[in-house]
Amino acid sequence: MMKSVTETRPILITPHGVLYNSDCLDVMRSLPAETIDCIFADPPFNLGKQYNNGKSDLLAEDHYLDWCRLWITESIRLLKPGGAIFIYNLPRWAYQMAAYLEEQEMEFRHWIAISMKGTFPRGNKLYPAHYALLYFTKGIPKTFNRVRLPIPTCRHCGKDIKDYGGHRKYLNPAGLNLTDFWDDTSPARHQKNKSRWHVNELKPIIPERCIQISTNAGEVVLDPFGGGGSTYVTAECLHRFWIGTEIGPCEPIRERFAREFPILENPRSIPEKLRPLLNESVGLAR
Repeated sequence: MMKSVTETRPILITPHGVLYNSDCLDVMRSLPAETIDCIFADPPFNLGKQYNNGKSDLLAEDHYLDWCRLWITESIRLLKPGGAIFIYNLPRWAYQMAAYLEEQEMEFRHWIAISMKGTFPRGNKLYPAHYALLYFTKGIPKTFNRVRLPIPTCRHCGKDIKDYGGHRKYLNPAGLNLTDFWDDTSPARHQKNKSRWHVNELKPIIPERCIQISTNAGEVVLDPFGGGGSTYVTAECLHRFWIGTEIGPCEPIRERFAREFPILENPRSIPEKLRPLLNESVGLAR
């Protein structure tokens, strides 16, 4: 039987967010429609690996995709008109998720390629060189903030690496426009020797850019797959409110908040901004 959010006690409460140690669908189905500004999802990749601790992330392909359609459907319901969803996954799954998002009349924005380093060619396939980051919106985007990157310079002499065809003086001093190819992110690799689920820490720069592009301070971000907590830490730093779920152990996320926010005083009540969404006047963290 599915628990409602009001029956699930948060495992972590911060000034801007709340984390539930729960199946994402249980929490998502309890939230009211059109209340979330941005969703960042980094689901299990269904790699088919058998880890040394005896655990496996292998599901039958149809089973995995059916499950993905469930949380994607809930994500669409939760997004405000113009809200954004970012889904980080392998290309073999991402193209099928993109097709489903199109079927649901979501607006395609970008297929962002995240550089994958240190891989090897396998069998009769091309050398895998990128992860996929899907970017869709619920209709016309209500927010699009340009993210700029520092102009690359030589680490030895400090001069510009490129001359930009003689047009360097015309470049925006704030930096270069972010493109749909990100080669400065160094994604976390999925280690074979896992002792517990979901402790790969996604590099914060990935959810950070997604949040910066699609939201403003004070808006609400949802990440249904907590992992190492990168989205939550980033949202806290950027003054976005956040709701998170993690079905596996949450202690790594709690430890990370304690490490990265050593003077942060965690409130015992859910942030007022989130209370109408969670249908709670007060929620106490364990």
